[in-house]
Amino acid sequence: MANHPSALKRIRQTEKRRLRNMSFRSKVKTVVKKYLLAVAAKDQGAQQLFREASSLLQKGVTKGIYHRNSAARTISRLALKMPAA
Repeated sequence: MANHPSALKRIRQTEKRRLRNMSFRSKVKTVVKKYLLAVAAKDQGAQQLFREASSLLQKGVTKGIYHRNSAARTISRLALKMPAA
């Protein structure tokens, strides 16, 4: 266990960030899952869920939770599943 004050602070900060990131990732996964279910059911709300999912992924990139290419790849794959309106 760390004894130095700066190391203890770093541990506290890391834990706080880890929990925040886990919560955010969980929220993104939930919206993506809802979108995929809506697409499978040919639901009209799929477009709105896609916008929400892509927005959350982009926010995750801004916050440093996701790598930009990873988020872009996910958004692209979700867009390909979008039913033709």
